[in-house]
Amino acid sequence: MRYFLCCITLVLCTAQVYAQQPTGVKAEDTPNDSGGSITVIWVPPEISEGIKYTKYKYTILIGESETGPFHSAKIDASDLQSSDPATFGHGVETFHKFFARISEYVDPADSSKRIALENGKTYYVQVTAHSPSGESFPSAIASAEAYENFFNTTKTNNFVLGIIFSAIILISIFLARKRELFIRRIAGLEALDEALGRATEMGKPVLFAHGLTSMGSISTIAAVNVLARVANRTAEFNTELRVANRDPVVMAVSQEVVKESYLNAGRPDAYSDDMVFMVATEQFSYAAALDGMMVRDRPATNILMGYFFAESLLLAETGASIGAIQIAGTDAYTQLPFFITTCDYTLMGEELYAASAYLSREPKLLGSLKGQDIGKAALLIVMILGTLLATFEIQTLTHIFTAY
Repeated sequence: MRYFLCCITLVLCTAQVYAQQPTGVKAEDTPNDSGGSITVIWVPPEISEGIKYTKYKYTILIGESETGPFHSAKIDASDLQSSDPATFGHGVETFHKFFARISEYVDPADSSKRIALENGKTYYVQVTAHSPSGESFPSAIASAEAYENFFNTTKTNNFVLGIIFSAIILISIFLARKRELFIRRIAGLEALDEALGRATEMGKPVLFAHGLTSMGSISTIAAVNVLARVANRTAEFNTELRVANRDPVVMAVSQEVVKESYLNAGRPDAYSDDMVFMVATEQFSYAAALDGMMVRDRPATNILMGYFFAESLLLAETGASIGAIQIAGTDAYTQLPFFITTCDYTLMGEELYAASAYLSREPKLLGSLKGQDIGKAALLIVMILGTLLATFEIQTLTHIFTAY
């Protein structure tokens, strides 16, 4: 009888210890990385005697041999994660597991140093759970080796969407070469020839002002494209053109663009380097100089294209006071109200980006513009559909378009 009771006690104690051990311990290469890291996954101990497993602390030991020696790769509770959809998916079961990524461990010769994991080498890990009472419950040993991953699977959605939208743009370019594609009328660009013609009739100059950003800005690139069209027309009409700049690089690019436009129009003799000039590098010095130029020379047409800041109202108000036709374009939403109220025509936001395709009607530009519009329409439909599905707790589309 005594022997039987001892066996029962031993079994119960073993079961209690096992219940508090991390189970399902698995080690594997950390997916979607450049190597040098392994991921350890385990199931936390069961709730025992009212103590929740979240109150346990964990220590991970790592060694190069299954029999040791093992070295500490301590993981704080704050480093533990119970869910990583990018790696383990969106299943509910992933919330019941803990995992930690290990890329280095403590140097046994010097505890202040760390040793990085090597690719292609097998490492053995053991997870130990420490209860609030101070007891330790080690798990079984698992092994894994780190290696470099060729493809980051978390970016698959981006890759697929990129292929789809690229195909849409290429198909649109192909169609643009076969037939005329419809583009919504942009009043400011339609009025460009009229504004330049008015300056020609009055014998007054056309003033073109870039925004304040550098050549790396998308709005500045779009403004330079519009400048090419303007310069081509002023060359044909034999109208004086003045291009004001605050950035030396933008000025150099503008000089080449204007020069090429005059050459294409058959009027290289009418071009002068003085057409494109540097005004000032400081914001309000630039604005003051342009305001003075407007008041003195009284240009018939002012074209303000690019990204503007607080000087936008100063320039536009001065231009309106001299009676010039003003066409503005910017993607600075904070400055759009000032341009809308003081200018005759305003290109708002992406209308500025579409200007070069709208004016040139070049098939590559038109096809790209049309393809982007189709892509935006498709994304808008997906957003609406995803919102409706999410309302009914169907997260499929949300997961597909999640960026990790």
